[in-house]
Amino acid sequence: MATAKIIPKNRGLGAAKAAKKDEFYTQYIDIQKEVEAYLEFDKDTFRDKIIYCNCDDPFESNFFKYFATNFNRLGVKKLITTSYDGSPIAGDQLAFFEYTENNDEREKPKAVAIEIEEVMDSDIDRAAGIQDIKLFLTQNPHTRTRLAEGGDFRSAECVSLLKQADIVVTNPPFSLFKEFVALLAEHSKKFLIIGNTNAITYLEIFPLIKANKVWLGCTNFNVGMFFAV
Repeated sequence: MATAKIIPKNRGLGAAKAAKKDEFYTQYIDIQKEVEAYLEFDKDTFRDKIIYCNCDDPFESNFFKYFATNFNRLGVKKLITTSYDGSPIAGDQLAFFEYTENNDEREKPKAVAIEIEEVMDSDIDRAAGIQDIKLFLTQNPHTRTRLAEGGDFRSAECVSLLKQADIVVTNPPFSLFKEFVALLAEHSKKFLIIGNTNAITYLEIFPLIKANKVWLGCTNFNVGMFFAV
């Protein structure tokens, strides 16, 4: 009798990213422009909200950096970010205990989740710099948890975190874009995400745009951007 080979989800995620060149690291300035555009309409867009970056290394991701540095100014209630097993950039700028050195070769980083509910503002300017972020990740209140299921956004661990979130902000793997949006829609989550412009033609996406549940972002991106309420 033939048996089916079961591939863990995080391995499938990694394979998709490697094979289809899904790695696209969003620039800080692009995130800033898009978020600030929404703040012009409603300065309290993110106030008292739980923000979840579910495809992001806790420090290297510019999504994390933006919301961490502007945590107090935006009035964010909680910032959650999750990485995935074997990320090629995790730990390059800030290594946690999950990223260990062995004969000068870094082991493959394991997936972690970080939850921040407070950012100390040392200079009282309602914002924190990059170096301040490094400091509060080691000294200030936050929760860091290793993810046993590899950090795939579809895993039970990440879905549990998703259920807590008010708004998801990230750049999902392009090859898993349909699954990503479907998961957000299933849980009725607001989201601000980068997506390939061709996504507006997807059978799963176009009806949402037609119903004005999803729309193109405010900033002119070559790869597109979507926001849903």
